Amino acid sequence: MQIIRTLIAIIVGLFIGSAVNMSLVKLGGFVFPLPDNLDASKMEDLKAAFSSLDWFHFIFPFLAHALGTLSGVIIALLISDDHKKISSFTIAIFFFGGGVVMNLYMLPSPIVFTILDLGLAYFPMAILANRWMIKD
Repeated sequence: MQIIRTLIAIIVGLFIGSAVNMSLVKLGGFVFPLPDNLDASKMEDLKAAFSSLDWFHFIFPFLAHALGTLSGVIIALLISDDHKKISSFTIAIFFFGGGVVMNLYMLPSPIVFTILDLGLAYFPMAILANRWMIKD
């Protein structure tokens, strides 16, 4: 029964974390609009424009990745009764994998953003959530 609860915690954590992630990405488009000639729905346009974007256009993607992971891990820790660290780091691994695919393959981003994003947005957020939520 504990395994089922852990699986449910992981699934719900991934769902909530993804919803937070996408909400922040959408909000970022309103706070820092992209240039007028850029169609954000076309991957080719985004790839071409990434090198010319200003640094502040990368704030919300970073926040989306960090807070999406953090919220997903917190939800999983609240639901999971046992195997809390397994469920939390499973979520961090899933989001990290998505970040690697997005940052390195689908939308090549500036190397500084990629290093900061992959280094600070996933596993550190899982560790932070574990410290906040698990009382030893």
